[in-house]
Amino acid sequence: MSLYNRRSILLMTAAAPLVAGCGFEPVYGPDGGASGLLNNVLVDEPTNNQTYLLVRELEDRLGRSNGAETYGLSMSVKTSRKSVGKTVAQVTSRFDILGEATFALRNMDTREVVTSGKVDGFVGYSASGSTVSELAAESDAYERLMIILADKIVVQLQAYGTTNPL
Repeated sequence: MSLYNRRSILLMTAAAPLVAGCGFEPVYGPDGGASGLLNNVLVDEPTNNQTYLLVRELEDRLGRSNGAETYGLSMSVKTSRKSVGKTVAQVTSRFDILGEATFALRNMDTREVVTSGKVDGFVGYSASGSTVSELAAESDAYERLMIILADKIVVQLQAYGTTNPL
């Protein structure tokens, strides 16, 4: 029994350099390509509830700016609601909310756009409850959509940062 344990420990020790040399490194690590984004991006002020939710999520992922930002992030959000489920009586029972965000990361000193892109996503919610539950479900769906869009924006910014020095 103890021989088996020693063999497994020896195998794990021998395999450790192989796993460590896989080529992956944290994007926000000391040598990470996107470490220049962390706490260094000023996100434009929100103009409505949807952009407030998006800005909140982006600041959660990128960190709040410290007053001496190198980059500014502008964005535009478009959403639309589409009925996707109807009952036999032709009453809508389910909605999808489609969202699209266009963004641009710019250098604050030169005002030059460093990178830009467009992301999209969708969420659904049930409209078969009471008025209050339907409003709560719709509000929650918009919040989930902004989380999805924020995640996709951050992934694109991180991907850009790993291939281009920030």
